[in-house]
Amino acid sequence: MAIYYHFASRSFLDTATYAAKSIPSDAIEITKEERVMLLTGEASGQSIVLNDQGRPVLVEPTPDPEAIANQERFWRDAELDSVKWLRERHRDELELAIQTSLTAAQYSELLAYVQLLRDWPQSPNFPSQEYRPTEPGWIAEQESE
Repeated sequence: MAIYYHFASRSFLDTATYAAKSIPSDAIEITKEERVMLLTGEASGQSIVLNDQGRPVLVEPTPDPEAIANQERFWRDAELDSVKWLRERHRDELELAIQTSLTAAQYSELLAYVQLLRDWPQSPNFPSQEYRPTEPGWIAEQESE
């Protein structure tokens, strides 16, 4: 039995299932081991491409820039949600004229961080994670509601 990979249809064909004359002329004969390797790679998220010699090989998929940007916006939105309660608590404490949990400097720093998060998608470094706005260290020490 001969095994083939047909790149145009992204399919594996073999002479046990298909008549030899029905296998496209541009299908590439491969070994059983290559078929297992290619199928295993595809199942783990890799893509099958043809190398310079016209042989099927596995490569890591090219990241979709829009998907990366959407993922980064999702992170930004989650960060905004995670600190919203601090801003609301501080505003409520001010309106009630009671001792605030945050100092004026912390509140200013919080607002600056929130603004950096809002502006993050317009940054020239967006969506590179290494340039994400950095959360002030004291925020992690606060107890959420």
